[in-house]
Amino acid sequence: MTSFLLRRLGFMLLTLFVMASAMFFLFRLLPGDPTATVISPALHPDAQAVLKARFGLDKPLWQQYLAYIANLARLDFGYSFETARPVSEVIGDRLANTLLLLLPSLIAAYVVGALIGAFIAWRRAGALDTIIVVLATALQSAPVFWVGMMAILFFSLHLDLFPVGHIVTPGRQMEPGLMGYLDPDVLHHLALPFFVNFAYQLCFPLLLMRTSMLATIGEDFIDLARMKGLSERKVLMRHAMRNALLPLATTLPMLLGWAVAGSVVIETVFSWPGLGLLMVGAVERNDYPVVQACFMLSALLTVMGTFIADLLYGALDPRIAYE
Repeated sequence: MTSFLLRRLGFMLLTLFVMASAMFFLFRLLPGDPTATVISPALHPDAQAVLKARFGLDKPLWQQYLAYIANLARLDFGYSFETARPVSEVIGDRLANTLLLLLPSLIAAYVVGALIGAFIAWRRAGALDTIIVVLATALQSAPVFWVGMMAILFFSLHLDLFPVGHIVTPGRQMEPGLMGYLDPDVLHHLALPFFVNFAYQLCFPLLLMRTSMLATIGEDFIDLARMKGLSERKVLMRHAMRNALLPLATTLPMLLGWAVAGSVVIETVFSWPGLGLLMVGAVERNDYPVVQACFMLSALLTVMGTFIADLLYGALDPRIAYE
């Protein structure tokens, strides 16, 4: 077990190092001058030199890269080119908004998707099974930005049930702390993007659970449970679903990082002030430190999720050995 953990930790660090290096050079190949955001050509040359030195832009590229890697090792993401604030503070202001949108919808999608997938697999080959599978496949194939715009068109513009976007009504200020997120106005703005993300994330666990259930209900222990005289409900809940949940439980941690990365589209469509919208704005303005930190956070969540999934797989399935 110890050697497995050390190997996995080594692979995680190597993956993050490669990701960090790729992002550093990739974003610097993009067109545009990042210094134009914070250093006006109208400034005195001495003032421009001071600003370049503050952001580390006065050094050769290889020295900037070494400083970037050294700062990452200390969890120092530098300063935003646009606001001159520490990147950790800029991300901290948006991270809670993203988690508020993603975590509840992702967990709800997994719970509801698992139940629906198990039910239609148990009642397979029926009309309901066919309809749900076709709808889930179609929804999963549809671009999420199109789903979001259709939801805005129908629920916001035609029915006038939900706001078009933002986290609060324009002109209002969101209260700081936890009470701000419990504000009815914030929850009203959260409802539609939550529903869109829930519907989009629902398809994968639903289809995965259905496939896993179809493989499980053909096993001998299901026939044995029925021969013991157990009711269909007990066979479904205690035996079939319990064993079919293994693939679903191990994919949830991995999808967290992907969901954060995928929030770019939903947050842009609904103008939700989270990490996704922050990344879009930072890319447009060549704010490299913010973009790099956001991508590194997404990569870190994905790598950690994969690691947790490996541990869960062994904990849930006693046939799996780490050595």
